[in-house]
Amino acid sequence: MPQEPTAPPLYSGTYERAIDSKNRAAVPSAWIKSEGAEFFVIPHPQEGYLMVMPQEEFHSTEQRIQNSSATAQEKRQAIRQFFSAAHKVATDKQGRILIPDSHAIAAVLSGEIVFVGAGRRFELWSKDRHAAAAAVNDEIYKRVAVDIGL
Repeated sequence: MPQEPTAPPLYSGTYERAIDSKNRAAVPSAWIKSEGAEFFVIPHPQEGYLMVMPQEEFHSTEQRIQNSSATAQEKRQAIRQFFSAAHKVATDKQGRILIPDSHAIAAVLSGEIVFVGAGRRFELWSKDRHAAAAAVNDEIYKRVAVDIGL
């Protein structure tokens, strides 16, 4: 009997965590399928947080760039920038990922951080930046929710 294709992971919820002095942070257990789960960590190009993607989402981002209306040169440059900023990480036995120093600095991650589910990927925010962004984005969410009849 053929196996049914597995659904892509779905990351939801908001979890406060601490990042230790070695830049390790525990991924919410509901988001980890097995020890050694692998993700790609990429700084968001504009908003000051880290995007964390499983392999499938990471590669689909390249396809979305290829399918965009950008010129061929812009596509090459965007793909180069995206892949060069990405670092592969894996969970350890405690479910932690090691965040590269450069990425922790870029997202101002130290002390208290927030894991934010974002559908097919999740985000890592500093607690303060997340609180500020959530306050601003709350009105946008309410407006969109009304628009779609939520």
